[in-house]
Amino acid sequence: MTMTTKPLEELIHDLSPQLRKEVRTFVEFLLSKDRQSKPHRLRQDWAGTLHAEGQTGVALQHLASEWRTE
Repeated sequence: MTMTTKPLEELIHDLSPQLRKEVRTFVEFLLSKDRQSKPHRLRQDWAGTLHAEGQTGVALQHLASEWRTE
């Protein structure tokens, strides 16, 4: 049986204990990376904040434009 046709479990079983530990660490890293890359629901809890502060989006754009030219 070639290396590519062996099931993953067998390949891991053939490794030394130290290498199995490295495989476990790598797999845990991949799992955490996969969990972080899943799309999150878009939060819009900020909506209406400008209005509550007495600002509008247009007024904020003008302020930002002024800040860039200073």
